Amino acid sequence: MENAKNKKKPSMYDNVMRQFNQAADVMGLDVGVRKILASTNSEISVHFPVKMDDGTIEVFNGYRVQHNNALGPYKGGLRFHPTVDITQARALAIWMTWKSALAGLPYGGGKGGVTIDPSLYSKGELERITRRFTYSLGENIGPDVDIPAPDVNTNPQIMAWIADTFASTKSPSTRMLNLHVVTGKPVGSGGLNGRDRATGYGVVASIKSWAKLKGVELSGKKFIVQGFGNVGYWASYFMLELGAKLIAVQDASGTIFNDSGIDTEKLHNHVGNNSGLISGYEHAEKMDNDKFFLLDCDIIIPAALGNQITEANAHLIKASLIAEGANGPTDVDGEKILLSRGIDVIPDILCNAGGVTGSYYEWLQNKRSENYHIDTVLKMISEKLSEAFERTVNTAKKYNTDWRTGAYIAALERIQQTYMERGVFP
Repeated sequence: MENAKNKKKPSMYDNVMRQFNQAADVMGLDVGVRKILASTNSEISVHFPVKMDDGTIEVFNGYRVQHNNALGPYKGGLRFHPTVDITQARALAIWMTWKSALAGLPYGGGKGGVTIDPSLYSKGELERITRRFTYSLGENIGPDVDIPAPDVNTNPQIMAWIADTFASTKSPSTRMLNLHVVTGKPVGSGGLNGRDRATGYGVVASIKSWAKLKGVELSGKKFIVQGFGNVGYWASYFMLELGAKLIAVQDASGTIFNDSGIDTEKLHNHVGNNSGLISGYEHAEKMDNDKFFLLDCDIIIPAALGNQITEANAHLIKASLIAEGANGPTDVDGEKILLSRGIDVIPDILCNAGGVTGSYYEWLQNKRSENYHIDTVLKMISEKLSEAFERTVNTAKKYNTDWRTGAYIAALERIQQTYMERGVFP
């Protein structure tokens, strides 16, 4: 496997297009619809100046890619990360189209962000960056046009700044009609009870569906999590509620291991007081990053960045399930190896769809001027994802293919039907 280690990783966009083309081939997607879905509708690149705390001016690069809106407004996260570029945003926007379609939501796919390392800026600078980025996007976003949400390194506070900035550009009589320009807001600013845990909860809901299908008891199962941000923490929290045992966590600061189990709440408190990092956690030992995916465990939850499980490490994985909390954590070549070894993969467009599903209910409650109870929210997310899991498995059986391809086909069938019924203007 030496060549695999040295082989250049395919980009997220390469992966998403390979997955799309494979599903389109298997299902015989209409040629015209295939051409439409192979392209994005809009790709927005903005460059905007912001005054720093010391009075100097910096110019930042921001992006928003809108893939397809046949089913409804564009929907997808905004991330603040040094790797953000138009190609990454394009791939993530396409994934959001499939994710929303598979979950049965009235959305298309969008994605974007700003190319920055947010840890290098003060809270005041981040607020000015966020507000100026929002202003630069202008009418390209809106509650019935394109609805951003939190993603990597963004949070409810940033969503509140976006909502306030966008509303401030409207006339006073219409400002409250634009509250749902973003989702993932703080509860006091129109956010949804439970939106903070929606993605992680959805990951575990998908794992429960898998366990039910396979006749597996989750209590006592060992699992590991890559990334201990919002998704990783909540997925761990709900897994521990089921009696599973967290034995290792990895993030940008390193890898920690404790075969007797890692206390989710203690680690969460440590991370909260340690700049969001797991390093220095005293109740687990430090281990080499390269050994993380090779640990003897039952379930792996990659909940960080893309292209983590590849041809270089897939042949050494011992887990029986990969539950993709992140977008694109398993590349195409890595997945082929996993499937050949009988390892199940719950694909990202299904497994982490709890976030966009929660966002849908926040958007809906804002439109209706309602407030949903957290128990109602989690029940609705669970029902949506259970239906999506069943849809994926049944479609995979119908076409005699793997779950990812089945999930793609289920999503593509829904979009294809819309184009067949509506036609293409003019």
